[in-house]
Amino acid sequence: MNLLFITSDHQRADSIGLQQAGRVVTPRLNALAAAGAQFTRAYSACPLCVPARAALATGLRPARTGVLWNDWKGTHAREVTTLHERLATAGYTLGHTGMDHVRLGRRLRERAPFAVWLDEEDHEKQLAAHGCDMKALEMSGPFRRPTVERVGDTVLRNDYSTPHAAAWPFAYEEFRDEFFVRRAEAAVGELAAGKNPFALFVNLWAPHPPFYVPPGLMDLFPPEQIDLPANTGKRAEGEPANRRAGVAAQLAEGVTQTEWRRAWSAHLALTHLVDQLVGRLLDALQRHGVADDTLIVFTSDHGEHLGQHAMYQKMELYEPAARVPLLIKSPRGTPRAPVTTPVSHLDLVPTVLDQLGLPVPADLDGRSLTPALTGGELATVPVFSQFTGNNGPSAARHAVILGEQKLILDTDDEPELYDLALDPLEMHNRAGDPARAEVTARLAKLLTARLAAGV
Repeated sequence: MNLLFITSDHQRADSIGLQQAGRVVTPRLNALAAAGAQFTRAYSACPLCVPARAALATGLRPARTGVLWNDWKGTHAREVTTLHERLATAGYTLGHTGMDHVRLGRRLRERAPFAVWLDEEDHEKQLAAHGCDMKALEMSGPFRRPTVERVGDTVLRNDYSTPHAAAWPFAYEEFRDEFFVRRAEAAVGELAAGKNPFALFVNLWAPHPPFYVPPGLMDLFPPEQIDLPANTGKRAEGEPANRRAGVAAQLAEGVTQTEWRRAWSAHLALTHLVDQLVGRLLDALQRHGVADDTLIVFTSDHGEHLGQHAMYQKMELYEPAARVPLLIKSPRGTPRAPVTTPVSHLDLVPTVLDQLGLPVPADLDGRSLTPALTGGELATVPVFSQFTGNNGPSAARHAVILGEQKLILDTDDEPELYDLALDPLEMHNRAGDPARAEVTARLAKLLTARLAAGV
């Protein structure tokens, strides 16, 4: 069995099956969900790019990889084994196109032999050859906003992407994800012609900000026709004070409902583009006769607040940022109804190894989702997520989700308890409710045990 493992960046879990402005946002992903298994309550191990990607690549929680924040040089990474290395050892031919945000000391391309490799550095060289400076573009004018983040006794001042949107100023062929997928389409044919099974990893950038939207997509979702979530621009009742000091809250300060509509319009357009690009990859599998022999995984590293909780980007543990889309279609599986049991990013490495008939190491932090792929049910187990800072240990927030109950503990502030069945927007913190004391204590015990074991 081959593997096609696709990730997007900043894509919300609720984008699958969503309609906005009278248009279906993800028709190809919807079809993939119907043909396989959709996990509607999948959680990122950490709603931040680098630690999330490390967890996806290893099946290990952030404390075990050593990647707790955006450590771009992998300075604090521990010696671990990636899925890519395990597949190479098993005789798979590897391919990678797209962003390389797995930073575990040695870079991915140094850890295993890749028959195909193309990343953001190749894209930047391509643009530079045509007189385009991608980094300057992303750092320009209204696309950046300064924030303050405290790391220990040090105050860091950084610029982050804003909700501002504009048209992509260059030819569509130069757009980052078009560049990646064009190579990936060709790679499917090259890898399918080989004598060994292949594993192709495609890491898309969209719908990550800054919101540069290619021609033809800007008008797909008119801002005035967007239905905003009811808690856009609103804080939860009982929200801990620390949340307003976080980067996600700082980035949303002063953003109007009109501006949130424009941001949603751009985000949806880029999500629709992701859908089109995934469709092209699925078509390439069909074209080269390997669709029925390929395990297909689609997910995102984390979600996006887009104004909910009066926040922007990720970097908090609320549902819009911590929950991700997760679709799996296996040649050994059967189409089934959506799976509503909470699952984790940490489950993907054991699931892939199990599906490919390879040994699943006992020390991984997740579980195989194979029972759900074959029509069975999954046991309800605690699912954990954390956010411990962007550029260093500036926050210490940990969440546990058990069924419909979710607890967030902050080492420097009040806890939060949400009943996701009754309060899916997480607008009513019930941690101080005497009627919820038992469930709060039970979930807190799970989290503190996890912390004691080294989160």
